[in-house]
Parts: sequence; structure tokens; C-alpha cells
Amino acid sequence: MKRAAMFWITLALLTAGVLASPVPAADKDPAAPTPPIVFVHGEGDSAAFWMPVLWRFESNGYPADRLFTADIDHPSARTDDTLAEENRSSTEDAARALARTVEQALKASGARKVAIVAHSRGCQTARNYVRNYHGAGRVARMVLAGCVHNGVYANSRERLNSEYNGAGRFLTALNQPPEVPDNIPVTVIRSDRFDLYAQPDGRFLGLAGQATGVSYDAPDRDGADTIVIDGADHRETATAPEAFIAIHKAITGQVPATLDIEPEDSPTVAGEISGYANGAPTNLPLGGARLTVFAVDSATGERQGRAVLEKAVGADGRYGPFAAKPGQTYEFVVEAEGYPETRIYRAPFPRSTDIAHLRLYPASSGAVAGETLAGEVVNVMRPRGYFGVDDNATLGALPIEGRPETEEVPSVWTSSLAIEGDAPETVTAGFNGETIAARTTPEEPNDVVWIEFSY
Repeated sequence: MKRAAMFWITLALLTAGVLASPVPAADKDPAAPTPPIVFVHGEGDSAAFWMPVLWRFESNGYPADRLFTADIDHPSARTDDTLAEENRSSTEDAARALARTVEQALKASGARKVAIVAHSRGCQTARNYVRNYHGAGRVARMVLAGCVHNGVYANSRERLNSEYNGAGRFLTALNQPPEVPDNIPVTVIRSDRFDLYAQPDGRFLGLAGQATGVSYDAPDRDGADTIVIDGADHRETATAPEAFIAIHKAITGQVPATLDIEPEDSPTVAGEISGYANGAPTNLPLGGARLTVFAVDSATGERQGRAVLEKAVGADGRYGPFAAKPGQTYEFVVEAEGYPETRIYRAPFPRSTDIAHLRLYPASSGAVAGETLAGEVVNVMRPRGYFGVDDNATLGALPIEGRPETEEVPSVWTSSLAIEGDAPETVTAGFNGETIAARTTPEEPNDVVWIEFSY
């Protein structure tokens, strides 16, 4: 993230006269002193995208039972919105999935309306739900981050049924005035110029040198308040600390009392195991998968004692909850038919969560800039942001590879490192202060190792 972050965060907190107590919500519903919030993920993501954001809300006194996450079964859009496609959702599918989550939130909370916080594809899903699927009377306000309201390109001659064509049928209809509902306050959060899906040049679409018809300010909407975060990448528009300030203020009317995630004494961890289908991630449960969870040494990644959880998940794909120790790093080992044995290393869980989802990847690991590495490989991912050329991001004490050295816009979120030698060893990854250690297993050449950052 290219910004003097802490200066602006501190300035925002100080000038707002922040109080340490929870604040009243914008929703005037007397049955809902704090409005239930429904979070909507973007293309290819899951509810787990929002985990740290939920933790920050809870750390500011927001009731956990008023925070809800939509999980669209098929999170990737169809190539043609009008044609059925395996493991791809239409705009209608996504809007109806959001509608179901909103109804669940209203029923569970007793409130009359929800607030919606959406990212990327979730923005047009939220707007589509409000405009076309009876959502207007159920939504008190919306916060839309990293949006592609005008598509990632605009082409009036081809691919008119693409959800991501700003000149296509879906977005043309969705952008008819008013761009935001008259009676629903909307806040837009965007990057100044580092969102890879709001670029005038088509290089991130494989069309370098060709104009996309999309500008840096494409996420803006007439009638919405706009917050611009300097240097934020596409995902950081929703997950960065500055984004949380904007989200919290839009929902509650005040900036948060803290940006820290306050640890719990006895956090519990649960989630769902899912996989891939037709070349894209799915949020459908991977029933029958077997999960083993180990506590590991934070410095070496070596297992400490017996497993803390062993479970063959049922048809719902759910695991846990298990009691996590504060400050404890964990290794999640997942075995499932059709996938390599996958070992995922994660940092400690400061608070409880039921969306610590685990996703399996069938493709061979070890891809860097399109080239597959041979031998023992350790992979790293940042699901809530990208690795920029100026980020302090390392794998095995080396700068993370695959980031184009001449490209300012962050667009790489995974990388890999080939490890030489036949003896198991520790490989540590670091990103802007978060470090996670993993162990190699040369004796098991068919397994896959992932280090997954939290932020």
C-alpha cells in the first residue's frame, strides 16, 4: 500500500474526538440500536474475506450477532450472464443469494432494515438487489468498496452479456439514473489510482496498450459520498485500516475508537471446506474432506504435540469449533478426493470466528509469473490484498517473486518458492509485520504447502 497510512489514520482519529464507548447507529429502528450489517464478497471470494473487518467491528463494541456475511455458492460471474455455466453465477443468482442473507439477518436481529457493506462484484450485486429484487425497503444504507460499476472495460460491440462490460446490457441498465437510490445513503470507497480493475489501460486484462474506457474514478456514483484512499489496491479498498474507518463512520456516524483487533481470552475457530470446479473457486461445501489441525511453533512451524482437531466433515463441509489458544499458530491439514493433501499455515486467531474457511486448489502449486516451479515448493497467499513492489513482503528471507518490478499497481496475491535439498526445513513468510513459518516435507512430494496471511 503506497501511503503514509498511520499519519492519516491518527489524524482522522484525533480530529474526530473519538469516544471509547460504542456509538449509536444510523438506523433509527428502535428494535435495532445497531443495524445488522450484511457483508458481500466479490468475484471468486468467500465470506472469509471479511474476517478481520468483523473482528475490528467487534473490537469497537459492535455486537457479533449483528454481523452477517453472504456466501455466494458460485462466486465467479458467468462469461455470458444469460447462459448457464458450471460453477458460475448469474447476476440474478448473486442478487437472490444476497436477498436470502438479508432475510436471515432481519429475522435473527428483529430489525426492519440492514446496512450492506460490499466489495468488488458485490457492489453491483448489492445495487442489483436494491433496484430489482425488492431490496430497497430492506436496506438502510450501503457502503461500496473497490467497485466495478462501469465494468473493467467498456465495449459496445462485443460481449454485451458480460457482467463486467460497462457498455453491456446489465451494467447499462443498472446505471440508469438514479445511480444510487434516493432514500438510501451510499458511501463509495475507492483507490486513487492503484485499483487494477479501474485502469485506463487494459494490461491487466491481457490487452496492454489498449484503452479500456474505464477511469481511475470509475467507482464513483452520482449521489454517493466518495472516500479515496491513496495507494490502496483493489482489495485494500475494503480491508485496509483506512477503509475500516470509512466503513465504521458510514454505518455508525463516528470513526472507530480503535483500529486494533482486541484479543479474546478464549477464541473459538470454525469454518467450511470448499474447493474448485470448472477452473474457478466454489463456496459449496466439500463434504467428506478430512481435516487435522495442529498447533505449531511460531518460529519454526514444527508441530507441537497431538492434533487439536481431527474431523471428517459432513455434507455441510463444516469443521469446528475448536478452542484456539491466544497467540498460537496453527497448521490445517486437509485431505479430500481429487485434491492433493493440503497443509495451510495461519497466524494466531485473536478472536472467535466461524468463517475461517479453507479452500483447496486442484492445480499444481509453485506458479510464479505463469511458470510452474519444480520440486519441493512453499506457496504464499494474501487473500485480502495484493503484494505491491514496495511492500515488505518476503518468502524464505527473499523478496516475494512474481511482482512486475516496473508495475506500480499491485496485481499479484500469490507466489511460491522452490526449496532445494532433501531435509525438512523451516520457511518463513512475512508481510508488513505479520510473519508465519511453515515446514517443508520432501518425504511427501505430492502434498501442497500454503502460508496464508491474515491482512
